[in-house]
Amino acid sequence: MGNKYKTAEVAKIVGVHPNTVRLYEKYQLIPKPERQENGYRVFTDLHIEQFKLARAVLKVEVLQNGLRKKAVDIIKISATKNFDVAISHTESYLSQIRVEKQNAEEAIEIVKQILSASHHTGEAGHLSLTRKQTAEYLQITMDILRNWELNGLITIKRRQNGYRVYTDDDIMRLKIIRSLRCANYSLSAILRMLSAISQDPSVNIREVIDTPKHDDDIISVCDKLLTSLQEAESNALHVMAQLKKMKKRFKNFS
Repeated sequence: MGNKYKTAEVAKIVGVHPNTVRLYEKYQLIPKPERQENGYRVFTDLHIEQFKLARAVLKVEVLQNGLRKKAVDIIKISATKNFDVAISHTESYLSQIRVEKQNAEEAIEIVKQILSASHHTGEAGHLSLTRKQTAEYLQITMDILRNWELNGLITIKRRQNGYRVYTDDDIMRLKIIRSLRCANYSLSAILRMLSAISQDPSVNIREVIDTPKHDDDIISVCDKLLTSLQEAESNALHVMAQLKKMKKRFKNFS
């Protein structure tokens, strides 16, 4: 059906190395091509379109909560020409991305509310908790609390006996960290935002948390979570359109 291509021709059309074409076949990201008597692979337009789909899906970097596995599953299902199932999986994938995006936005609103409440009360707090009491109060583990401290998100004062004491201000800061971590913001993004707030309480939280500094050595996806999720949503819509196009064109292909 339609055009026939050699491995090198597919590589040139798609813009990859011929070895990448063979890797995609090995990992079942494209349909297994037929072979000529001399052993050379024979690719079709279906392979070209499947390659475009796979490349589009793999462009997305969001990894949290199993999204990466779902994305790869979509490619593999499409490679078996079960387009209806692949479309259904893409709808689920898109739905989860939108939930993650909503969680990320809501976390920022929670931070704003926590900061607003602390500014309006204006009263000196009276909390004085141990690390264990603080972990129980926030419903997190002591290991998580210790990790946040080791990563510089919060510095806790100590009593004369050397024990840490967590005050109202500390609890407020920890609530902010907890909300953002639950929404999958990275530790570096949270630290960047907290530092910005300490310098300017009126700073645009949403902008700061989603904008890594130019001198950051390594920037992860979750350092720009809002942007990454927006890109993932747009990409998923593109993948959906590609699958529907492939279903229409190749539904009777065997």
